[in-house]
Order: sequence, then structure tokens, then C-alpha cells
Amino acid sequence: MKYHVYKDSSNYWRWRLKAVNGQIIAVSGEGYVNKQDCLNGIALVKASATAPVVED
Repeated sequence: MKYHVYKDSSNYWRWRLKAVNGQIIAVSGEGYVNKQDCLNGIALVKASATAPVVED
């Protein structure tokens, strides 16, 4: 899998996580003005690996 960082049509930074087959698995929920903020968003997702799964 790979995280792809790009600028959208409104010139905001976004990310998407793609599987090896090219399918998009996850996307950023917001656009970021600064690229570093976008990268920090990716880091937060990576750090959540131990977060529990709950049913609402």
C-alpha cells in the first residue's frame, strides 16, 4: 500500500491510501493548506493502528 499526496482542484493538499491493486482504501477527510499538515494527518492515521473497533 502507498499513501499518495496531491493538490486538489481548490489547491488544497490531500492524501489517499491505495492498495497494491490501485484501489483507493482511504482518503483524507479534509483539504490542508500546508503540505506538512497533510503529512501530519497521514501520521495520525498510521498511529491509530491500535485503536479499538466499536459498533455504534
